[in-house]
Amino acid sequence: MKIGMNLLLWTTHVTEALDPVLEQIKAMGFDAVEVPIFDTASLAPFERLGKRLGSLGLTATAVTVMGPETNPISPDAKIRDAAVAHLDRVLECGQQFGCEILCGPIHSAIGVFSGEGPTDDEFKRGVETLARAAEKAQARGIKLAIEYLNRFEIYFLTTAEQASRFVKAVNHPSCKMMYDSFHAHIEEKSQKGAIAAAASEIIHAHVSENDRGVPGTGQVDWEGYFGGLRSIGYEGYYTIEAFGRALPPLAAATKVWRDLFPDPMGLCRDGLAFIKARA
Repeated sequence: MKIGMNLLLWTTHVTEALDPVLEQIKAMGFDAVEVPIFDTASLAPFERLGKRLGSLGLTATAVTVMGPETNPISPDAKIRDAAVAHLDRVLECGQQFGCEILCGPIHSAIGVFSGEGPTDDEFKRGVETLARAAEKAQARGIKLAIEYLNRFEIYFLTTAEQASRFVKAVNHPSCKMMYDSFHAHIEEKSQKGAIAAAASEIIHAHVSENDRGVPGTGQVDWEGYFGGLRSIGYEGYYTIEAFGRALPPLAAATKVWRDLFPDPMGLCRDGLAFIKARA
């Protein structure tokens, strides 16, 4: 087991300004950080980050999202090609800092809705697109971890069972899935049951409270969550994902309109202790 901290609590693009945060995260006892890869214009910041993480002894995963112009389930073949190219560039950025897993809702565009449920054609297109992306990931030594989101953020994959079915259809060793307690709290009947439904495909996990604040202070069924992951023999990362108001665009995107915790480092400290006591 390794415990990570998602850097979206502070930034959407990691630069040297975040060095003090990285140092504090390491000193606190975290094993890893999860790096947002949204700005792919230059490899240099990610190369620098890799050196910094190496000097601190921190490993890394990464997170990204897809937009309308890179939607893997689009009926437009050019947009699907753009999705593969975008993911390959994201993976190239991840290579620079030793990224092990790239997670996120990379199966479809976030915040884009058709007004209907997912179709068989969208499923087929998504499978074909992610199979191509998985080849890119394998070549770069990184695994993809598909993340299902709640119905208010996405419509294509919204349950563990759906995500597991999708990953099995992709049928590639470099394309698996992740499990996030926040989305499961909204969509699933049972944390433990949802985990069991996707047992063979889960390679990454987010620890996120129902209000996106300090893990363990809300309504998530943490006994079911940790018990479920233990029951399937999960030994991967437990990465805290929380959101605050420090970044107005991100706060707007995540619908965070009030303070959910006293301070970021306090959240890290309490979240870390919470995971160590239960995982």
